Amino acid sequence: MDSKKIKSALISAYCKDGLEKIVEILRNSGVTIYSTGGTLDFIKNFADVRSVENLTGYPQILGGRVKTLHPKVFGGILGRRDNDSDQQELRQYGIPEIDLVIVDLYPFSETLASGASHEEIIEKIDIGGIALIRAAAKNYENTLVAASRNSYDALLKLLVSKNASSDLEDRLSYACLAFRAATEYDEAITNYFVSKLNGDVSPQDSSSSFVSSSFASRSPFPALDPEQSVQLRYGENPHQNGTFFGKLDEVFVQLHGRELSYNNLLDIDAALELIAEFDEPTYAVLKHNNACGCASDASPAEAWKKALAGDPVSAFGGVIVTNRAVDRQCAEETGKLFFEVILAPAYTEDAMRILTLKKNRIILEMKPYARPTRRFRSALNGILMQDADGITEMSSTLKTVTEKAPSENETADLIFANKLVKHSKSNAIVLARNSQLLASGVGQTSRIDALKQAIDKARSFDFSTEGAVMASDAFFPFPDCVEIAARAGITAIVQPGGSIKDSESTDFCNKAGLSMSFTGYRHFKH
Repeated sequence: MDSKKIKSALISAYCKDGLEKIVEILRNSGVTIYSTGGTLDFIKNFADVRSVENLTGYPQILGGRVKTLHPKVFGGILGRRDNDSDQQELRQYGIPEIDLVIVDLYPFSETLASGASHEEIIEKIDIGGIALIRAAAKNYENTLVAASRNSYDALLKLLVSKNASSDLEDRLSYACLAFRAATEYDEAITNYFVSKLNGDVSPQDSSSSFVSSSFASRSPFPALDPEQSVQLRYGENPHQNGTFFGKLDEVFVQLHGRELSYNNLLDIDAALELIAEFDEPTYAVLKHNNACGCASDASPAEAWKKALAGDPVSAFGGVIVTNRAVDRQCAEETGKLFFEVILAPAYTEDAMRILTLKKNRIILEMKPYARPTRRFRSALNGILMQDADGITEMSSTLKTVTEKAPSENETADLIFANKLVKHSKSNAIVLARNSQLLASGVGQTSRIDALKQAIDKARSFDFSTEGAVMASDAFFPFPDCVEIAARAGITAIVQPGGSIKDSESTDFCNKAGLSMSFTGYRHFKH
């Protein structure tokens, strides 16, 4: 767990809404708080706070452009607690360790959208804040970072539930969100500057200007450059042509097998997005972009057996993905199944000898690569663009809304199931137990149908649903789904919440003795 007590915090936030409760928790836990500028003045109203200027010995300068950029600030954030040299230097220069960094950046995008002048927009490019985020996220083993106002609610729950402490899993998760927030912030700034480069497009139009022809080769949207294209065997169906534009060699190396198809690439993309959610040894099998089997276990071989058991029928001809090196034992087990593609970070020599016995079997070695922060899809006579769904729930962010709270094991299964439902076609329901996918109902027009499909499918493969947990990608508009779940023996439910009739579902769970948790985030995937 590597739990660390928060003893000091640095807060530098443009948006103060929601900060007061966080500060109160820190104050009551004896945490030393540092701040500067308007945040300092805000905190002074209800808590003791030390100014960054007194810590560094320098006032803020250049009209507030330089406030926190100083070794006494960044040394305290980046100092490694288990590094003797770091600790000696911190003592030598009187630098306090900083365990928590809370930042909310200058509102660049909001200023841009308001039609502000170029000078006003430039002044809303945050420098110190983005540096604080990167420093704290880099040192996640020691420092917890909340990188935007969107993290305030979750941070408050974490501080309350863990008595102003954090676990390594918490710090790593928040670091991921922090780097994503920094990336998206920089992308907005880049897009604005590109609009200036491409002919001084008005600020309101700059969010889409990065796809202009003069900048296409540097755009986050892959340019349709024939020199960076791969002709596929065919498209979704044999009568359709298919082409991929981009650089597959940045994502994986193909070690064996025939050329990739359009459908292979869609499944590979879905597989990589899913497996990125898991740290523990995990295997998943995907068909038509949905997981038909998935399991986590300390033993990769056991994880594979449990994943296959979820639906050995659908697994035929599927795509296998794992986050562990494939050894001889796993290769022998997976090799018993006919599958199209396997993705793994590495393969032993014995594994390769076994897996390459099938000449057309596609074997891919995954590379570490930056997952896309934007998603694109052609529609009508244009292109739809949206942020990638970067939210991954943790036990500390679940909100229990029933009288009965989920047990520790149920909570772990709820997190497991919620990761799967996030990557399943909507409407989606996932049933899980002991870090194993029992069954899912996917792509249904009715959430009730999705649940019934999942229950029937689980039972068809001899899984009991007694004691299972259920995850839904969206809220329940009526209590009918929780009633069906209760009759099936399901004991814990996770869903986004947000229905005007949430109370009806909650009331039923209380009467039936079920626990239900809200995430606050819907995970539609169309």
